[in-house]
Amino acid sequence: IMAKTTPKKVYIFKVALTGNKRIWRRIAIRGDQTLGKLHDAIFKAFDRYDFHLYSFYFPQPGSRGRARRRGADEYTHPFVLEDDPFAREGIQNAEKTKIDSLELEVGQSFDYLFDFGDSWEHVITVEETEAQAEKGIYPRILEKCGESPPQYPEPEEYDADEE
Repeated sequence: IMAKTTPKKVYIFKVALTGNKRIWRRIAIRGDQTLGKLHDAIFKAFDRYDFHLYSFYFPQPGSRGRARRRGADEYTHPFVLEDDPFAREGIQNAEKTKIDSLELEVGQSFDYLFDFGDSWEHVITVEETEAQAEKGIYPRILEKCGESPPQYPEPEEYDADEE
């Protein structure tokens, strides 16, 4: 007799660049996968090649602007937790945090910061929390809109005429 497996919950996220919301990716991930796996999918979806630290921020409802991250729950790369003597209390390990544990709701948004130096900021919107799991590998990139900006933009050309 084959064991009946409960179908896994699948979440669908729209991940947009904060500075240019016309550049976004739609990503599906199972609820039993982690924020670390979501980071991996975003990394791939935006054609990045050089690894950096990252954090996800879950702001308090209604918080806007600069205050958005101040009281936010933060989930980060495990290295941040090991190396940072100034790390705030209560920062969680993204590699150990399952998507299901976040109790996400459709329409909710949260932030993702990749590369603390160059600060690639993204806003992630929860589009679905109960999508049907299909056969195959998750997370998966469902859709891409807009060209990925280069991970390291060219520095502005020095204008010699301005001397």
